[in-house]
Amino acid sequence: MRKMAKSALVKTVHTDCPVCNTFHQVEERARMTSTTIKGEKVFYEEHFYSCKNSGSASDRKERNEFKTVALDDANLMSARNAYRKAHNLFTSDEIVTVRENYGLTQVELAKLLGWGEATIARYESKAIQDEAYDTMLRLIKENPLMAIQFLDKNGDKFQGPKRMQIRTKMIEKLDTYGKEYLSRQPLVSAYVKFSIPSDYNGYKLLDINKIESMISYYAEQASELYKVQLMNMLWYADALFYKTYNNSMTGLAYRHERLGAFPIGHQSLTQLKNVNVQAEEEYEYTKYHFYPNTALDRSELSKNEMVILDTVAAKFRNYSASDFVDSIQEEAAFQQTNQGDIIPYSMAKKIRAF
Repeated sequence: MRKMAKSALVKTVHTDCPVCNTFHQVEERARMTSTTIKGEKVFYEEHFYSCKNSGSASDRKERNEFKTVALDDANLMSARNAYRKAHNLFTSDEIVTVRENYGLTQVELAKLLGWGEATIARYESKAIQDEAYDTMLRLIKENPLMAIQFLDKNGDKFQGPKRMQIRTKMIEKLDTYGKEYLSRQPLVSAYVKFSIPSDYNGYKLLDINKIESMISYYAEQASELYKVQLMNMLWYADALFYKTYNNSMTGLAYRHERLGAFPIGHQSLTQLKNVNVQAEEEYEYTKYHFYPNTALDRSELSKNEMVILDTVAAKFRNYSASDFVDSIQEEAAFQQTNQGDIIPYSMAKKIRAF
């Protein structure tokens, strides 16, 4: 018999159970499994229902499990999104976010980009977009000016009032974007040489939205969060995520510094518009105190990413700067590199157990 992966309880629900043919409470459980997509093996979280009314405790395996059509669809989406993440493509939820950011329907976004009317619906539900289509989605997410240019090009596909409504929304976004754009340029410039996925960025391109969300979350979790603690918590989160899923969360590259693992361009993190930080003068030094940004939600962070963040926060939330220095000096990634070296993510495989 095939060995079953360990599962975790998600919740209990009342439903018609095809195992014992009654309506009763069953467990919804989750486990890691794998499938093949486009010739590649993909690991993802699979959900299923478990009936406890049939069979002994030692016999509750496949025959006591069942899935509904809705769960099958959700599992298929989870697998496809795992493939997307591995290839640095937008997930279905991220495509929805791009669309809703401009107040567009699926058909309207497809028209805006000059695609077939059903294209966005397919990408949000079943199909996986190719790199060229993904690039177009990223362009309008990151730059409302590009969205306006697409509207100018394909505006004849919209009636006059609707076209003006869409343009007004884009112009509102453009004002916010301008401020964000200027605050992000120093960090973006620092990562020009990391524009290709590699061992130095964890095979992921820089994701500033995710970095901002992580900083806010850690500021919320820690009693007081200063720069040394934050920089090292970011490295531990990226390293642990890489060890588990073979890519980083943020796309940050880290350098071996005297006080730990610091991201390249770390000075620019304090300049980001959505990072809530205050400079505090202490003798001749400036300390950067990070606070939560209540305007940010956690939509940028997946369930798997939140598990990693929680794990790191639970271990380090009360660490001082000197505690972090002591801890990271015990890591192979620190011991096997010299000060000033960029720390390869492959060394995260040797990270100590949490």
